[in-house]
Amino acid sequence: MAAWRERLAGVRGVLLDISGVLYDGGAGGGVPIAGSVEAVARLKRSPLKVRLCTNESQKSRRELVGLLRRLGFNVSEGEVTAPAPAACQILRARGLRPHLLIHEGVRSEFDQIDTSNPNCVVMGDAAEGFSFQNMNKAFQVLMELENPVLISLGKGRYYKETSGLMLDVGAYMKALEYACGIEAEVVGKPSPEFFKSALQEMGVEAHQAQ
Repeated sequence: MAAWRERLAGVRGVLLDISGVLYDGGAGGGVPIAGSVEAVARLKRSPLKVRLCTNESQKSRRELVGLLRRLGFNVSEGEVTAPAPAACQILRARGLRPHLLIHEGVRSEFDQIDTSNPNCVVMGDAAEGFSFQNMNKAFQVLMELENPVLISLGKGRYYKETSGLMLDVGAYMKALEYACGIEAEVVGKPSPEFFKSALQEMGVEAHQAQ
């Protein structure tokens, strides 16, 4: 106990991953990992600030929080940092109009974004949407641009569901990078800017977080 007190000295906030840490996705939405509901509840009762930091790009924040609540977690949308809303901020700031290669579950996050005459591609974990036709369309959009911009919502290789390991967006991101001779801009973990955004939303400095 003393060792933990020493380790947490000066810590004001905690960043928590979601998928594979709090729950494993799957049929019916998934299942919480043993002890995770109680752990989050204890953290939220403590003086520490808590923020959930996720690369989830198949669900909107509203849908994700709804799932977590059904699994027993007491969380709100305002406590979640996710890549789709962060990407929307970037698109607006830079005047970018994306061609979207994303899962239908997260499309609502981009409802207020102009997607006419695309000048970039935004991709997330599209799952079954990663067909040849859809990948090739994204490739064509990028190749027609003088300065192609590819924004990826995370770059994970795979993730775990109750049915087994699932291929993630990173593999498809690498395919477009290779085909187009470009480097994607990653919005989400492990991007330092993504973590900085989460810390700013918590109101703590990096050295004050675990």
